[in-house]
Amino acid sequence: MVESNVSRRHHDTFLQVVQSYYQLTKPRIIPLLLITTAGSMWIAAKGEVDPWLLIITMIGGTLAAASAQTINCIYDRDIDYDMERTRHRPMPSGRIQPRDALIFAIALAVVSFTTLTVFANLLAAVLAFSGIVFYVLIYTHLLKRHSTHNIVIGGAAGAIPALVGWAAVTDTLSWTAWLLFAIVFLWTPPHFWALALMIRDDYAKVGIPMLPVVVGDQATVRQIWFYTIITVTATVLLFYPLHASGIVYVVIALTLGGVFVHKSWRLLQNPQDKTIARELFLYSISYMMLLCLGMVVDSLPITHHLVSTTVSYLHLLV
Repeated sequence: MVESNVSRRHHDTFLQVVQSYYQLTKPRIIPLLLITTAGSMWIAAKGEVDPWLLIITMIGGTLAAASAQTINCIYDRDIDYDMERTRHRPMPSGRIQPRDALIFAIALAVVSFTTLTVFANLLAAVLAFSGIVFYVLIYTHLLKRHSTHNIVIGGAAGAIPALVGWAAVTDTLSWTAWLLFAIVFLWTPPHFWALALMIRDDYAKVGIPMLPVVVGDQATVRQIWFYTIITVTATVLLFYPLHASGIVYVVIALTLGGVFVHKSWRLLQNPQDKTIARELFLYSISYMMLLCLGMVVDSLPITHHLVSTTVSYLHLLV
């Protein structure tokens, strides 16, 4: 009863209620998941994506991600209260009660599955739902509080949207789809460990065994360096040997990857420098977004035409 009164005191208007539920979904995370979905869809559709299918897949993916994040907030409300950066979220602050949040999460998952099944296909719907299950059960429940491998294995949940995008277009999964999955999967550790270096004390305070807390900064930055190299290498495989993307993509991938490797190398030389860790974390977000944008641009028919015209012109000059 006391909790209910606290919750009501935090909400004076309906708009405030909407804002609290919106914050519960961690909306800043979702665009990054959607951009990987879009990149996958454009490659699968060879640059000619059905706009209606794109919108439906984006909606279904958004709802699935929102459901997973909401359940994560319910499960982690105890440690969120103890960490300064998360203390003011809707759950630990008492603005939303666990039962109400759970109903909200279930509703989001049901609408997501139904939308994708009816307007895309069953495979895309099952994959999106599996992302919710993996994030909640494997990452949040089994790994996050118990293993330093939480981010490595848990990264699969964030990579599933790439499979959803491919499945929505083709109703199948190919080697290219799994490589897109692998790229996001491999990118997740350096992205998240850079953040973990910045807020290591918060994780230590609540007993979360993030890599910097358990093995220290030096060992963590070595792992970041390793995964960065593997990620950049994996991005090139779309160009060769899979031939799923063209010369425009590989130039973009190598350019972005070069910057990624450079920033990771700087962190390797300065493991305690949180400013460099922050730079790497922020760049890793831009890296994934621009990489997926490169996939989209490369797949467009007009890009193929321009590349062919340029090659023909150079051929004539030679």
